[in-house]
Amino acid sequence: MMHRLACWLGLAAFFLLVACGDERPAPPEGRGPALWRVEGKGMDGWLFGTIHVLPANVKWRTGSIVDAMARADRLVLESAEIQDQAGTLAQFEKMGRSPGLPPLEARVPREDRAALEQIAHDGGADVRMLSGYESWAAAMLLSAAAQQALHVSQDNGVEPALIAAFKDSGKPTSGLETVERQFRAFDTLPGAAQQRLLVDTVREAKDMRTLYDRILKAWIRGDVATLAQEDQNGEEPDPVVEQAVLIDRNRDWVKAVEAIKGRPFIAVGAGHLAGKGNLVELLQASGYRVTRVQ
Repeated sequence: MMHRLACWLGLAAFFLLVACGDERPAPPEGRGPALWRVEGKGMDGWLFGTIHVLPANVKWRTGSIVDAMARADRLVLESAEIQDQAGTLAQFEKMGRSPGLPPLEARVPREDRAALEQIAHDGGADVRMLSGYESWAAAMLLSAAAQQALHVSQDNGVEPALIAAFKDSGKPTSGLETVERQFRAFDTLPGAAQQRLLVDTVREAKDMRTLYDRILKAWIRGDVATLAQEDQNGEEPDPVVEQAVLIDRNRDWVKAVEAIKGRPFIAVGAGHLAGKGNLVELLQASGYRVTRVQ
């Protein structure tokens, strides 16, 4: 459940339109979002677990993070194309739509159709309009609609702050993958897996605030164990989705990391650094020395 929400909060963030939030606490003394040192194969850099959308005024920059950013020679994100929202939306429209799809309400059980209508209505969407999207894309749009009530925004997320800081320092930003690769992980899922994503998104929308708050509190403390434990809450994750959206992408990222030398500051969603097939373990298995800094 946590891995799915972590990915949704990243990719669905492109579709959020409004956000504002209350003051949020800073990390506890001596703790903060998870940060690792990664050494080997010509690299002496850092790996940072982010959260893609945040309320306003979350104070996440600790001394360790600021020091790592200052010492790094470049920023590496999941995808550098995050800076091109128009291009990302165009890619989503290209990959997410298909002709001749059944009505969206026909893709969920009868008992979930009222919830589907409510989520769409509350987010200012129309179920008939969403019927033109494949089930994975419709699920992403519905998740974005449900996130409206969270008062969170990609603009308040970690990545824009990192991009601005490295740009101000004259340091380049690159990515581990393209936006097309991100969407392809969902677009190539079998129809049954896409439909389960859609149904699960509808069913979990009412609990999104509670889950997001748990994830935010664990993230700000650097509590990777709790982030991993969220996978055990709720329904068993679909192994097909987990393999395609997380494990396979993490394995591809290891290959991308191996091409990087110097002192990169690698920042990816915290959901990729906890649980089965996480990036930390895969980097260690590939021969890197990965040491927890914070």
